[in-house]
Amino acid sequence: MAEVPELTSGEVLPEIGGLAADAPRVAVSVSLNFPGLTASQRNLMRDLTLNATRALLELGVRPVLLDATAAQLPSTEVDGFDAVLVLGGGDIDPELAGHGLHEGEYFGVDRRADEHTLELIRNAVDAGLPLTAICRGSQLLNVALGGTVIADLDPWHLHHGPSGGELFLPEQVALLRGSKLQQVYGRGGLQVQSGHHQAVDALAEDLAVAAVAHDGTIEATEHRSRPWVIGVQWHPEHSNAPSGDLYLLLGAFLSHVQPRSATVA
Repeated sequence: MAEVPELTSGEVLPEIGGLAADAPRVAVSVSLNFPGLTASQRNLMRDLTLNATRALLELGVRPVLLDATAAQLPSTEVDGFDAVLVLGGGDIDPELAGHGLHEGEYFGVDRRADEHTLELIRNAVDAGLPLTAICRGSQLLNVALGGTVIADLDPWHLHHGPSGGELFLPEQVALLRGSKLQQVYGRGGLQVQSGHHQAVDALAEDLAVAAVAHDGTIEATEHRSRPWVIGVQWHPEHSNAPSGDLYLLLGAFLSHVQPRSATVA
């Protein structure tokens, strides 16, 4: 089997040019090269990350990649950033996730990357920065604030495709009345693009449920007191996601960014 080349930042960051000097800086946390990365997973990570960073740039902000699998880990300090976006990837280390080992399959577990991202999330929340977390990121948000994660969803058919088949599928989620997401989308339900076998289990005390699947699985959370700390289990950055989903979510996220001084490059 041919060795899968590592993903590089140049493959997942669009060419940045023409931004104003005072453009907000958004930390984009992702685990690009998790253990056991296959060629198809590499392509997926490339496409999802590039779609997200390109959308940020189109919305007038500067994406700054923080790869939690880099040989030299980036700082988890959030000084100099205006917001944080946490993207998806492999499974969370079972001990950190609060469920211990189980008989299901794990992929991409990287405790070093988990611990780095958990610290970054806590620092961002403590600093009051706007934060959006997607899929694995949503699970890490819950763990960072004291919650746990379901090891392996059963039944699973609403949330991902069959083994050996297409991972992603359309999923219907209900947005809770009065939630920030319900206000953003202006309706009570969404069709989203999902591909997850884990999800939020015991909810962190500081989080509230914002969306659920038809089987009751928690599909989104929001912080009870912060203006914008949101986790969504689905993938708005997927190429097959409903048109506009990503830009609505990121637009609402970025509306909470505080203006920067024009003297900051």
